[in-house]
Amino acid sequence: MSVTAWLAVAVFVAAYVLIATEWVHRIAAALGGAVLMFIIGATDPEHAFFSEHAGIDWNVLVLLLGMMIIVAVLKRTGVFEYVAIWAVKRAHGRPFRVMAILVVVTALASAVLDNVTTVLLIAPVTFLVCQRLAVPVAPYLIAEALASNIGGAATLVGDPPNIIIASRAGLSYNDFLIHMAPIVTLLLVVFMVLCRWLFRRAFVYDSHRAEAVMRLRERDALRDGRLLTISLVVLAAVTLGFALHSVLHLQPSVVAISGALILLAASRLDADEVARDVEWPTLIFFAGLFVMVGALVATGVIDTVSQAAADAVDGRMWLATMLLLWGSALLSAIVDNIPYVATMSPVVADLVDATGGGSQSQVLWWSLALGADLGGNATAVGASANVVILGLAERAGKRISFWEFTKYGLVVAVVTIALCVPYLWLRYFAFA
Repeated sequence: MSVTAWLAVAVFVAAYVLIATEWVHRIAAALGGAVLMFIIGATDPEHAFFSEHAGIDWNVLVLLLGMMIIVAVLKRTGVFEYVAIWAVKRAHGRPFRVMAILVVVTALASAVLDNVTTVLLIAPVTFLVCQRLAVPVAPYLIAEALASNIGGAATLVGDPPNIIIASRAGLSYNDFLIHMAPIVTLLLVVFMVLCRWLFRRAFVYDSHRAEAVMRLRERDALRDGRLLTISLVVLAAVTLGFALHSVLHLQPSVVAISGALILLAASRLDADEVARDVEWPTLIFFAGLFVMVGALVATGVIDTVSQAAADAVDGRMWLATMLLLWGSALLSAIVDNIPYVATMSPVVADLVDATGGGSQSQVLWWSLALGADLGGNATAVGASANVVILGLAERAGKRISFWEFTKYGLVVAVVTIALCVPYLWLRYFAFA
């Protein structure tokens, strides 16, 4: 490799270490790394801003922006609080039933929206419910974070790594439903069993507290019926558009931003207020990350790594699948799975091409997605949803330590990833 390529590797590794250790804010690390890539000549504006393979993936950013706007509007209706209170009342205040329903709601919402947004909206209600039931809030928050990562794995928009994979691999919304939803459904059932065992000490029933919860009126949570109706119609249309985007010949990003703008116009809300709820730091972080990864592509680093990986597996598809599944899980447990997938996706794309690019080669994408999405559950810093939950808990005076989260998350990650092994073997090898 050239001197520029080695410098690009050094910049990327340094930025990655800063992101992983949080010695500086991850946005500063990503943008600083991107700027250095320009300075050393590893990339240029032509590549960074306009190249499909070596620059910012605008489809990913616009898709995220569209969904953030939709959620920012939907948040103002109170529908998430309504659903949570309704669920608790259906459980009659029984702690495990409450956790089970909240976990299912979180998983389903994470599949339709995204896991970070879901935990942001569910967590405040969880504090209220746990206070009323006099049960510790930490197990419920941890369970919701883990469920959000599992449920988000089912769809293209449920987890940010999936968006990156779909964009790089040319996979559709339906592809994720067909290949990921079956195993995710099984994993959620297993996760419920694990919850009953892992958090058993938190399920202490207090009849008087339960009666107080039953007196909550879920309708009081709804703040704007007109806006709720419009929002649900738009959200349903966007979800349908995701499913039919290959027929409509529209990118998911176009579907998402179109729905967002239509909803914003119909809502009559102040656009400035809605924009303040958009996670702009996340979008900026993505942009800096894409520039850094694109620099590695432009300087030939990714090609070198891809060739080495292809030589190592030597066409042995099952070996490549297992290495990607468990390797992705391990690395996603150590660092956030977003920068990991952004880095690995071009490598996997080259591996798919090297193995013929047939239908069976697509298993590499699914092993990457499953490893990254589920491996993120292993530690408190493995996924963005985990970090958000810890931050919300600390702000509410209910601090959850790194190891308190990890002792539960590690068990869930190992069990769920182990279950993916027979699924991948049976579906893509034994009965392919």
